[in-house]
Amino acid sequence: MQVSVDRDRCCSSGMCVMNAPAVFDQDERDSLVTIRQAVLLPEQFDDVRIAADLCPGRAITVTEDGPAQTGA
Repeated sequence: MQVSVDRDRCCSSGMCVMNAPAVFDQDERDSLVTIRQAVLLPEQFDDVRIAADLCPGRAITVTEDGPAQTGA
């Protein structure tokens, strides 16, 4: 899985940080989303997907490397 952010679309809601704090942060200057780590761990995948789904600005893009992995 790969994740990218579009800071131009970010509306600073903080949903990403609340759902995946190890992966996302908010810039201290403008509160826009930043990525904290470049390599995601499999146990973070579900949280990153949730953060992307809940992002009101649709600023987070998740790219799956292969078949979707679920915790179910």
